[in-house]
Amino acid sequence: MFAFLSRHRPTEMTARDAVDKSRDGDVVVLDIRDGAEVAATGKAKGALHVPMAPLAMRCDPRSPEYLPELGTGKPIALYCASGARSAMAAKTLRRFGHGDVHNIGGLAHWQRAGGQIER
Repeated sequence: MFAFLSRHRPTEMTARDAVDKSRDGDVVVLDIRDGAEVAATGKAKGALHVPMAPLAMRCDPRSPEYLPELGTGKPIALYCASGARSAMAAKTLRRFGHGDVHNIGGLAHWQRAGGQIER
């Protein structure tokens, strides 16, 4: 009767978890912000920059624009400036079959968790 309650849900990933996993190469980190934001503040070290506009074609395995890094089976950690766009991006990734997707908030969350920035 309550089978929907027992469906497997991935455990939540914090910004600290993402920073730790990134040091070992055990997570794909996506920066969802636009190019001007990245130019102004840099991005998380090792993150892939995929703005919201082209996200759907970059995360669709059937698209010629698909990012092969998303098909590695590693969890995917998303961030933007505040966490709002990365929440929308997480829904898009799940719609295209990526299950282990986590919104870790904004770039400031990454930095507070000890993550490095690259420019």
